[in-house]
Amino acid sequence: MSETKLREDICRFGRSLFERGLTPGSSGNISVRLDDGGWLVTPTNASLGFLDPAKMSRLDGNGRLVSGDAPTKEVPLHTALYQTRTSAGAVVHLHSTHSVALSMLPEIDPRAALPAMTAYYVMKCGQTALVPYYRPGDPAVADAIRGLAGKYSSVLLANHGPVVSGDTLEAAVFATEELEETAKLYLLLRGLNPRYLSPEQVADLTKTFGLVLPDHPH
Repeated sequence: MSETKLREDICRFGRSLFERGLTPGSSGNISVRLDDGGWLVTPTNASLGFLDPAKMSRLDGNGRLVSGDAPTKEVPLHTALYQTRTSAGAVVHLHSTHSVALSMLPEIDPRAALPAMTAYYVMKCGQTALVPYYRPGDPAVADAIRGLAGKYSSVLLANHGPVVSGDTLEAAVFATEELEETAKLYLLLRGLNPRYLSPEQVADLTKTFGLVLPDHPH
């Protein structure tokens, strides 16, 4: 896919996420890996609803700005995911309400923030890790992501929001949306003793769709 098309797609998906209230104000950022090893990322203090393809930050393979506006301060977080998830073609980070709320609950397992609630959550997100709170832009968050050793495509930053990688931009966006909807389901059903997918049902999904999940029970 051409770089021009990727720039347009970032703007298109960003506007869709913004207009549906999934990341308010100037929160959230999106990046896409390029064929030359560099990547495109949304600029700092930019609203995902009003992005300009021409002003997208273009970085080299080491995360240094090559052209465009100054990049988001969350570059270390994106860099860490690309370094540890070699299949990642895009990364989406939002401040979506239900995912942030989930990240603040005391009972959340850092190795599996959500149970296997639906087939599509397992298929698109696998399992979701929770990393401790760091201030936005803190390089230490990159170390926390690297500590997951590339096992998770779906991560919650405590008191902050989700960061999700995918093979393509579309896949990353869809997985982020699935995470948000599953977090919403969890909050709606919290304390009601809902029925989750059984280990056998998860194993069937894993076999049927060739999923690779972290070695941690749901």
